[in-house]
Amino acid sequence: MAKFQLVQVKVSWTVLLTLAHFTYLLIGATIFQLLEREAESNNRNHFQLEKLNFLANYTCLDVPALEKFVEVILDAWENGVNPSGNSTNPSNWDFCSSFFFAGTVVTTIGYGNLSPSTVSGQVFCVFYALCGIPLNLAFLKQLGRCLTLHLGRLERGMLSVVPLKQTFEALAVSLFLVTGSLLILVVPPLLFSYVEDWTFGEGFYFAFITLSTIGFGDYVVGSDPEKEYISLYRSLAGIWIIFALAWLALILNMGARIVEHVIGLTNQGFRKQDDVDDVSSGTSEATSKI
Repeated sequence: MAKFQLVQVKVSWTVLLTLAHFTYLLIGATIFQLLEREAESNNRNHFQLEKLNFLANYTCLDVPALEKFVEVILDAWENGVNPSGNSTNPSNWDFCSSFFFAGTVVTTIGYGNLSPSTVSGQVFCVFYALCGIPLNLAFLKQLGRCLTLHLGRLERGMLSVVPLKQTFEALAVSLFLVTGSLLILVVPPLLFSYVEDWTFGEGFYFAFITLSTIGFGDYVVGSDPEKEYISLYRSLAGIWIIFALAWLALILNMGARIVEHVIGLTNQGFRKQDDVDDVSSGTSEATSKI
């Protein structure tokens, strides 16, 4: 009877998480629609009005010719060529930009503003991602372990010289997290805002969208043709992305452990189910070895 109750708890948690997940998606879809749909309509009307004004000022052009020119501009943008400026704009495929692109491939960010246009480049990108994504995950996992190890050493070092262990343990963890967050999530957005002429909000938005691997592509560093960047700018941004992802993985892992601990304290059934899953998985492993 007790075993049946434990299974029932597992099913209820699965149903609860499923409902919560899709409810969260529905809420997000509704809010995004309310916030963005009117702005999209205004932008579309403004663009159509600008086209009509352009045709009125340049009577030598007709509507089909203008539509053809717009298609050329869109094709250029999809192929990674910025329509503004001229042919002297910096290349999107110099070494630093290619290094930055390779980082977005293996981290699965994929901004969408740049992609291989040749068949050979597309084929290479597929195999490069197949090998690079697992390698990147292994690297981030190992880097997270190293950060966790240094965090443990910091805790032990402070606990060895202070009497109030629990208090200073919390202070050590807080100091580690605050310092890392400043170096990863605050200082880089400030630098990006200064270099790209963004607001801090836009810089932080870019950092979060990048590190969460969402990668919309609406804000990308080093993509303004009117600016002259240092040669290593995009490469340094790519290196920041790699180490910041490892830091963020550490933070998310700690947050998940805290949530699991809180759930385990408040719901004994969930805790028992975890124990049953651990025992059953251990039994299956032992059986497979036999």
